[in-house]
Amino acid sequence: MMRSRFSAYARGDAQYIRRTWHSRSRPRSLDLNDGIRWTLLEVGRTTGGGLLDAEGTVEFAAHYRDADGRGVTRELSHFTRESGEWRYTGPV
Repeated sequence: MMRSRFSAYARGDAQYIRRTWHSRSRPRSLDLNDGIRWTLLEVGRTTGGGLLDAEGTVEFAAHYRDADGRGVTRELSHFTRESGEWRYTGPV
């Protein structure tokens, strides 16, 4: 799920990002910054998220380039199953 969401950010696919956001925390709208080019995702530590789990976390570093140069966003994200599908709920 983390990799597909990163790819959606890289492609500018706001519809997919919203669709994979949990309904209790999903924003009403999502404006992606066209000035950011997402270049690399590094997935670190994970907890849960297995076939029989209801929730899990993913620690990641998302690298990007923008008008100011290179940068990295780091987050420990929480995911929960909703209707049998993994959904992003937000940072931990």
